[in-house]
Amino acid sequence: MTFLFFLLPLKLENKTKEKLQKQICQVVLDHFEKQYTTELGDTWTSVRDVLTDPLCWQYAVLLNKFSQSAELENTLCVKGYHPAFRGPLPYLPASLKCYIRTTPGRFPAQKHQAGKLKEYYLLNAASLLPVLALEVKDGEDVLDLCAAPGGKSVAILQCAYPGQFHCNEYDDLRTRWLKQTMESFIPDPLSNLIKVSKLDGRQIGDLQPELYDKVLVDAPCSNDRSWLFSSDIQQATLRLIQRKELSSLQFQLLRSAIKALRPGGSLVYSTCTLSKAENSDVINLVLNSCSNVTPVDISEMAKAVSQEFTFLSGTQQHELLVLPEKGRAWGPMYVAKLKKI
Repeated sequence: MTFLFFLLPLKLENKTKEKLQKQICQVVLDHFEKQYTTELGDTWTSVRDVLTDPLCWQYAVLLNKFSQSAELENTLCVKGYHPAFRGPLPYLPASLKCYIRTTPGRFPAQKHQAGKLKEYYLLNAASLLPVLALEVKDGEDVLDLCAAPGGKSVAILQCAYPGQFHCNEYDDLRTRWLKQTMESFIPDPLSNLIKVSKLDGRQIGDLQPELYDKVLVDAPCSNDRSWLFSSDIQQATLRLIQRKELSSLQFQLLRSAIKALRPGGSLVYSTCTLSKAENSDVINLVLNSCSNVTPVDISEMAKAVSQEFTFLSGTQQHELLVLPEKGRAWGPMYVAKLKKI
């Protein structure tokens, strides 16, 4: 009986592994295999091993300063978590607290309760790098152009109190998700100062020219992690066909963001894909076609967090690409920073 009891967790784990293995969409994996073997070479093998094995994925715990709990921090430390950002970063507000651990697993999620703030937000730790690169300061006017589900918006508000904070999301369902996130993490007095809109991001630059000091463009992209587990093969095939059009959309969003920026303002572009066509190619196109923007060096930030994150080598100083690996299963996350002249 003891022997069977001992074997039960192992059987359950094997079943979970089999189930997850069955969920991998072969059409997407084959497509990625071709593209990323070419773009990443031997590195793709280790990245693929992480992306196709959710049992080794890690989750960070971003604390909500508006619902502080010393008990929570103690619990995290007991469970082996430590601060994600400890190096001498160019920008790291004391109010931004995020905890990670090297072992896989997920801290229990908190349910949305009307009128009650959540104590923490679970996310991929690499998602905070665009926020750190943006360097928002108190009183600055900020636009989060593609804000849903709202994790980066919440993180920005952990860092500073913007003068005006405009969170935009074009999609209906995602807009509702964004609003719920704000309700869950931001107290009423502050949330009343946040503008949530449902505009086409490509038009905001014309509608609100030179209105913002900082703009985050966390662009719609081919989400490598979720696409690999597409349950609908037809939808996955359609996504792969439409993937070719994403870089055009991303370029248009960036052009709009540049128009919305004040001279001297800066923007950060980010995606959660490894795809060169959606990352450095889009940024290079912007730099080559927009004479009023210049790249901003973010290599010091990357260097300061290199103990916790693995980066693709050979990128330019204004960009970085986080590669997931076992024990540091963060990313994919591409980040690039530009400044308007």
